[in-house]
Amino acid sequence: MTRVPVARALALAVLTCALFAGARSDSGSDPAPLPNTRPNILFLFADDQRPDTIAALGNEFIKTPSLDRLVAEGTSFLNNHCMGSNSGAVCLPSRAMVMSGRSLHRVKSDLAQVVTLGEALGKGGYRTFGTGKWHNGSGSFARSFDEGRSVFFGGMSDHNGVPLQDLKDDGSGFTDKRTGQGHSTDIFADAAVKFLEGYGASDRDQPFFAYVAFTAPHDPRDPPVRWREHYAANLPPLPANFLPQHPWAFDTGTLVVRDEVLAGWPRDPLVVGEQLGEYYGLISHVDQQVGRILDTLDRLELDENTLVIYSADHGLAVGSHGLLGKQNLYEHSMGCPLILRGPGIPMGEVREALTYLFDIYPTLCEVATVPVGEKVEGRSFLALARGDGLPTRESLFTVYQRSQLAVRDGRWKLIRFPKIDVTLLFDLEADPLEIHDLAANPEYAPTLERMRALLLARQAELADKTPWTADELGPKQVDLSGRSRKPDRHQPEWIKKKYF
Repeated sequence: MTRVPVARALALAVLTCALFAGARSDSGSDPAPLPNTRPNILFLFADDQRPDTIAALGNEFIKTPSLDRLVAEGTSFLNNHCMGSNSGAVCLPSRAMVMSGRSLHRVKSDLAQVVTLGEALGKGGYRTFGTGKWHNGSGSFARSFDEGRSVFFGGMSDHNGVPLQDLKDDGSGFTDKRTGQGHSTDIFADAAVKFLEGYGASDRDQPFFAYVAFTAPHDPRDPPVRWREHYAANLPPLPANFLPQHPWAFDTGTLVVRDEVLAGWPRDPLVVGEQLGEYYGLISHVDQQVGRILDTLDRLELDENTLVIYSADHGLAVGSHGLLGKQNLYEHSMGCPLILRGPGIPMGEVREALTYLFDIYPTLCEVATVPVGEKVEGRSFLALARGDGLPTRESLFTVYQRSQLAVRDGRWKLIRFPKIDVTLLFDLEADPLEIHDLAANPEYAPTLERMRALLLARQAELADKTPWTADELGPKQVDLSGRSRKPDRHQPEWIKKKYF
């Protein structure tokens, strides 16, 4: 179905009526379900996707026609961020923040004592469905969704042979584990399409909230052969901030976390190029399946009244700054895509406003005219997306365990490594790739001090207790050349033979 401005205007009018009908109740009780005039919500969530991996947003090498379509038909946020992590598995707290609307230190990873996003929308009259990766415990999933198919509980798996379970129809528990047949991206897209087809054949008396959480492009970097061969035949260019090794040590443990041993030191440009091609292959495969899901919306004539949101839990280095993983605070790793398309959302526009992933929760609740609990810290960016709101944040604080701190505003960014007493300062307007450290330049001393004060203020607001300088300092630089490596058990044989 061709999307035209008139249809968008009609959809916006319907949504506006729903918003007036769904004013927040002063009683604090659950709102009465509204008639099905509110938009459906389709939340597509990738795993480990850098913000610069969409063709329509500037990557001229990658193939992402379906995401390009969302960019053309919606509004993209260019400065969306994960707040950070207290774990090497950054996806665990990231997903907890998304599903709770709370910041890093104010939510438990299992979402205990939290009204999840799915719960809030379900109580507000939405039919809720989930498929794919759920990193936050089976109990919170069962609370969040009426229906769950092909759910992967856990952290990692080979994309071929992922362990899956379904939520029982009566909500009493989950089916026994089974081994998925085919690639995880296909399996989760199949489940989403099947749900949409079932919804399309129903009387559609409730709007739906469908959450589709892909495990790609997280490693193992094992895309289908078609996509592996596509990028192997013409390797993508290395990131412009590629380095053989990271110039600073952070702390030794972070430099050799599981993600970082997927290639040796110093980083071989050819090896990183090949892994980047395999990473792009996973993204292009996700894009292909996103296209199937969008086509299903069109075929069932659900597209005009469905808000589609596409994002990811965080980014990934894949060679940038000499790193491979996401256990760092550079933009390539804490940044992640964010695109909205649907009723009332302008077509083909971008926003440079600063947003956190946990701002998604109140945004979708506003779309659904569902009340937001008092403990939700996120700030809705719906007005920003529509083009009639002001930025809700002037700065963002990020943190990784107790080894890295950072703060940024619209132009400047400060990164602090407490365990080695090193501070970096970047002018993101002139140096978006964070290559030229200005911290030692006397000309920028006032800016450095201002950003330090901003970091400490934001850190206090967000309940982070990492000291500016650790009690015991480690070496500032560590040469990892020739360090031995072992593959984790999830890597397929061809990757073990090629890279280990």
